Amino acid sequence: MRGLLLAICALTVTAGCTVKHDPPFPDDVIARSVYKHDGPPALTLYTMVSNSNGSGAHSSLMINGSQRVIFDPAGSFRKHGIVTRNDVVYNVTPGLEDIYTRFHARKTYHVVVQRMEVPAETAEKALNLALNYGEVPDAMCAQSTSSILAQLPGLNIKQTWYPNKLSAQFGEVPRVSTKQLYEYDDADRFKALEAYDPERVRRLNSDKSS
Repeated sequence: MRGLLLAICALTVTAGCTVKHDPPFPDDVIARSVYKHDGPPALTLYTMVSNSNGSGAHSSLMINGSQRVIFDPAGSFRKHGIVTRNDVVYNVTPGLEDIYTRFHARKTYHVVVQRMEVPAETAEKALNLALNYGEVPDAMCAQSTSSILAQLPGLNIKQTWYPNKLSAQFGEVPRVSTKQLYEYDDADRFKALEAYDPERVRRLNSDKSS
């Protein structure tokens, strides 16, 4: 078992599922970062997949409930201006959502985006589970994401350590739509994050709402 965990850890460290500590944002900043999307309640599973061998590298979950967040367990999408606490990314506007997916899609990895609309109670349960999960250790992104999904009614998801297996399970749920995002910019995803500009995101959000 220890050998298996070390192998998983070695893979996920290179791909974006690595333990870190979120910046210590105070409660008032978290409260100001609540973003309410006007779309229907929905769950969006992100799976980051290697372009060289097809292995799954990272799992995360966007939840649109009473607010829209991304549960990004052991993720690396962290920078000044991106509000996170306990592996939850707040203020997931259309602009920030776009940057999140493009941060992960690059020469070496593509992103499988699977979305389904759910009852409001299901989205709210997922949101509460994510907000109360706490920071996730190395190599447990799929395990923690599947743990949340396994507690939701009507999905029939079982816990798994493997992002691709979670994606396959989620894809079997009725009404799930799937798309893939390929980009071929620098293999170093942090260069994309270094270029993150909150003002540009605000302009992008304004353009999408006009």
